[in-house]
Amino acid sequence: MAKNKNEKILLLVLAGLFAAIITVSTMMIRIPTPTKGYINLGDCFVNIAGWLLGPIYGGTAAGVGSALSDLFAGYTVYVIPTLIIKGFMAVAAFAVYKALSKKLPGLVGRIASAVVAEIIMIVGYAVYESFLYGSVTTALTGVAGNVVQGIGGVAFGVLLYEGVIARIPAAKNLAAVRK
Repeated sequence: MAKNKNEKILLLVLAGLFAAIITVSTMMIRIPTPTKGYINLGDCFVNIAGWLLGPIYGGTAAGVGSALSDLFAGYTVYVIPTLIIKGFMAVAAFAVYKALSKKLPGLVGRIASAVVAEIIMIVGYAVYESFLYGSVTTALTGVAGNVVQGIGGVAFGVLLYEGVIARIPAAKNLAAVRK
């Protein structure tokens, strides 16, 4: 029982830390897109949160951290959709990697899971913006920027995880527990 309680406390603390990292990394570099959104580095940490913390803690950290960045940056119309989309991204990154990890462990599985997560982001914002702007055509103008953001999220997330995080013994242990 104590181990389980300590694990939950650790996951809660790490989820808070990841929410903060996601908020800051999303706000640090913001390149505006035609639909008033922006390209950022937060997605790499959204994917990492999913891989490392699992669907509940990782999804919550990703959604809350990303939503807070929209709130702080004045993109209030995006706060709720971002909470949902980014949360689902982390859940997908975890679930797809878990499903593929027996056949495609490591780099290839992470790339595939991150690609699925980024597709969720691209489609999620396109659908939301088509309702927001009342036009599918207007919403599609933001897809190119989201694709660029998605490519960055895959590349930087996988490189950071495989190159640094996967080599940290405590991270390996945590990831093993989340499987």
